[in-house]
Amino acid sequence: MIRQILNEIHKTLKDGVTLIAVSKTKPATLIQEAYEAGQRHFGENKVQEMAEKAALLPKDIHWHLIGHLQSNKVKYIAPFVHLIHSVDSLKLLSEIDKQAKKNNRVIDCLLQFHIAQEETKFGLNLQEAHSLLTSSEFLEMKNVRIIGVMGMASFTNDEQQVKLEFSNLNGIFSQLKNDFFSLDENFRERSMGMSGDYLLAMQEGSTMVRIGSTIFGGRN
Repeated sequence: MIRQILNEIHKTLKDGVTLIAVSKTKPATLIQEAYEAGQRHFGENKVQEMAEKAALLPKDIHWHLIGHLQSNKVKYIAPFVHLIHSVDSLKLLSEIDKQAKKNNRVIDCLLQFHIAQEETKFGLNLQEAHSLLTSSEFLEMKNVRIIGVMGMASFTNDEQQVKLEFSNLNGIFSQLKNDFFSLDENFRERSMGMSGDYLLAMQEGSTMVRIGSTIFGGRN
């Protein structure tokens, strides 16, 4: 069943778009089933859950931390995390850099932006991102690599609003690319779009879609 669903989703993806199967709250057996169907990128939003699953499952899985990340939890995922989508402060990025250094790694990160109308979502604004990227602390970091941006659209049926928010994130990406990363070919990712709105996100330039309920069913 999962193999069939993954095949159907892949038919809808544009070239160059990475599918992240959001496996939060799902058992390792279902992740293994998706793995056996060829899926390699999985997204989790809780550190403890991700660390427990990573210990049980194949080592070539690319684990994406997509939820809000507290600085004191970075150490638990620093040895293995593939990409952290939710960097929303200099303090957090400093801790990722510190823990990556301890593990002799460079950890890829996305800057998370607040693009939705809801107050509950985390994320930077453009001014805060500029302050972070021009800070002396950031310029001295050797063990993190910013490779793009992430955002979550408002939870609404208004497609025009959702498209506008995704377009806004793509504009932020372009501005940062121009101002800070024009020579950096690694800075290319726009993580936006989930089960209900990923088709709209791809229209607005998404390169990573985070799909959970369509693949695994509603959350447990």
